Amino acid sequence: MKMNPGIGLLALASAFALAACDKAGDAQDAATTEAASSKWPENLVLVGDGFPNPGDACRKIGESAETVDYLDDSATLAGCLSEEDAAKLGGKVVGTVDGVTLVSVPASAAAAPGDGDGAGDAKVAGTKYNATAQIRCAGYKGAAAGMCDAGVVRNADTGAYIDVTLPDKSTRTILFNKDGSFLSFSTAEADGTAAMKASASREGDTTIATLGKERYEIPDVFVQGD
Repeated sequence: MKMNPGIGLLALASAFALAACDKAGDAQDAATTEAASSKWPENLVLVGDGFPNPGDACRKIGESAETVDYLDDSATLAGCLSEEDAAKLGGKVVGTVDGVTLVSVPASAAAAPGDGDGAGDAKVAGTKYNATAQIRCAGYKGAAAGMCDAGVVRNADTGAYIDVTLPDKSTRTILFNKDGSFLSFSTAEADGTAAMKASASREGDTTIATLGKERYEIPDVFVQGD
């Protein structure tokens, strides 16, 4: 039986096309598998859209059953999907959760070198703050003790102030004197905070600032820098 040359070439082209499709399918499957392995686990509380700056690969990690033992009121707990990204943060690796490397980053490391040491007025990129961290907080509208995001603006002339992001995303501002001691809270008649008692006490190197039933723990290094 004599084979038609045209049919033979057509069959050969079809075979090559099928092989190419198989390779493309394998590549797509590999990419899908890689993407799935890069997802953040649902049992971690992610805060913000990047750490230390918006858009960065690592993320701030909030309090959960998996992280409660790693939280520190003088540092930010961050998580990274790769060990390389974790090493760039300059903190201490404290554990892993479902493939995410957890890093405790001191408050002073969250800002650029020179903050608070007289060498410059550097800011955390994309913000007005000289440093950002998480501080211990409790009592806002009955909230249980936990961690709140905070940013500090240091000013040698008037003293520092700290903006604390509350659970409902509103802000509580805490004011400090030039020497780093507690001054007051920023309050208003409209929201009732002006009628709340503001006070502070000291525990070691930490200021415990209270407004009514609210409580905030602020390390000295966060207020004044290193």
